[in-house]
Amino acid sequence: MASKKERKHRITRAELRKNRTERTRTKDWTRFLDASEDAEEVLVDRQERLTGKGDLTRRRTVRAAADAEQIEDPTLPVVLEVDERVCRPGRVLSVHGLWSEVQDEDGRVYRCTTRRLLKTLQTEQRHIIAVGDRVMFRPINEATAEGVIERVEPRRGILSRSIQGRQQIIVANVEQVLVVCSAAEPPLKPNLIDRMLIAAEKGQIRPVICINKIDLVDPAQLQPLVGLYSQMGYQVLLLSAQTGWGLDRLRRVLKDRQSVVAGQSGVGKSSLLNALDPRLQLRVAPVSPDTHKGRHTTTTARLIPLCFGGYVVDTPGIRQFELWDVAPAEVVNFFRDFRPYINLCKFPDCTHTHEADCAVKNAVADGRLDERRYESYCRILAGELESQSHWE
Repeated sequence: MASKKERKHRITRAELRKNRTERTRTKDWTRFLDASEDAEEVLVDRQERLTGKGDLTRRRTVRAAADAEQIEDPTLPVVLEVDERVCRPGRVLSVHGLWSEVQDEDGRVYRCTTRRLLKTLQTEQRHIIAVGDRVMFRPINEATAEGVIERVEPRRGILSRSIQGRQQIIVANVEQVLVVCSAAEPPLKPNLIDRMLIAAEKGQIRPVICINKIDLVDPAQLQPLVGLYSQMGYQVLLLSAQTGWGLDRLRRVLKDRQSVVAGQSGVGKSSLLNALDPRLQLRVAPVSPDTHKGRHTTTTARLIPLCFGGYVVDTPGIRQFELWDVAPAEVVNFFRDFRPYINLCKFPDCTHTHEADCAVKNAVADGRLDERRYESYCRILAGELESQSHWE
């Protein structure tokens, strides 16, 4: 039997979402109109509350896992204790609104809902369950393969973005992210690459830059961009799902690893995976001839096993990628090529945009830093400053 001290460490107060608070009625206009001349006195009496819990109704005492204090995961407010005699470990393959597909250790897929307490915990996330999550779930019907997700395990390797001031975890528990872009149709967007590189480093994921559709352009035109990122230590792959160029290298990168494929619509993420593993038969569509933009053929992220080993998450196309939990002062630290010059600026709080004697701006003027990368930094910094002021 656990000691009192051990039991105390497993008890914690969890905060629930704001919609768990009952709205207090301050006036009742119907009674006011029907009341006599003493209505004002009656209303004063009815406004008094003897059980004024207020925000206390949003807190609840829960049992956390025994080693919860040793776990540091800012995305989870608490790691709940569950009865492991009736629960099984599993991994989330996909999320569809109120239910998720969870695969157990034997390979069977269950259709699971989420425990109510998990859904009502106060978090900064849009959804408490993400693709790739390792969970503990309780089967409730073996015949129909249905269950309930009771706990989310601590996450590692997170790719996320900000949507309307809340965190959207695109995928969890991956080792690397393939930042896929296209050489043409749709055109290459280096600024989106820079944003995703920041998100990857923030989530402690190894980024690999994949430039698809090189059969549509002269590969020599891409060498300045490839050389720029390669000098900073990023792996860059030139690929063509149409001709098969570079697919062997991509297969070696994916083999026996947990990966996520991300990029804007129409760059050929699903086409690359189909070329690597034809049995997947993922849905694809050509780029719109009118807008020159991709069509959303992949509607939800899904964890897929590969025939040559490893797992990959195919994600819907991204048209906007707003960084999550990146303060404006942090942005420059994610630009590897800027780091040798940051400490040489005259002012310690230099933003590298308008200050005098800025080593970063001088390096750009002298050609030691790429001008396009500096413009990308300024755009990202301006976007983070605007987001911070908007959500504050």
